[in-house]
Amino acid sequence: MFLAHNLIDQAIVQRFEQAEKVIKVAGSQALEYFRNREKLVVETKMEPQDVVSIADRNVEITIIEGLQTAFPHDSFLGEEQGITQGDNQYLWVIDPIDGTACFLNGMHSWCISVALMVNDKIACGLIFDPNSNELFSAVAGKGCFVNDKKVETLNVNSLQDGVMGLGTSHRVPAELCVHFVDKLLNQGGMFIRNGSGALMLAYVAAGRLIGYYEPHINSWDCLAGLIMVDEAGGSTNDFLSNDGLLKGNPIIVSASGIKNSLSQMIN
Repeated sequence: MFLAHNLIDQAIVQRFEQAEKVIKVAGSQALEYFRNREKLVVETKMEPQDVVSIADRNVEITIIEGLQTAFPHDSFLGEEQGITQGDNQYLWVIDPIDGTACFLNGMHSWCISVALMVNDKIACGLIFDPNSNELFSAVAGKGCFVNDKKVETLNVNSLQDGVMGLGTSHRVPAELCVHFVDKLLNQGGMFIRNGSGALMLAYVAAGRLIGYYEPHINSWDCLAGLIMVDEAGGSTNDFLSNDGLLKGNPIIVSASGIKNSLSQMIN
């Protein structure tokens, strides 16, 4: 059993190191698209404000091909291409550009998110912000890092002690978000919504935001951020329950000191 765990750990490290290389290549590609975004053809998906461009699709292809070349038997779940089933226990979950609306409108709040699952557990996660050249990363049991610096969630005990991140979409009733904002403001809190759930999750892990809440989020937007918050000492909800991987779920993450007050406010 000890040998088996060691072999799994080694396989995760190998995959993490490859993902680190691939996500930076993909980041350069995405940044070039961003700088020439007026040439992109933009399409609208099924929901309002849900857009996609060739940049999303091509960046996802770059990531999958870069990982698949090294690990041809792994499975892949990408926002644009859906799921490709491999024949082992490793599953990559990929969002090529999280914050596409910001990306297409010239705002810098977008990023690339890659997570690795092993046997239904998140094993590692990487979120790369090409605009700031910041790589947020975590491997289970190894801590959370921004580039080479280890980071932790904020040491706070009140919703008034920092800024909450907030996300929403047209997949859920507007009242859910309005209700949360009303309670937060009435308790002396404050919030931001920058357009990228993955990036705001990374900011929680890095001690920049005190927490993040979204009534419904997809797995490719949040799995990398979830393991980062865990490894940085924060609190996370059980996102993967009830088929969260394929159907999505609410997400509630925070510094551990405000876990109870945040949960009570949302409930």
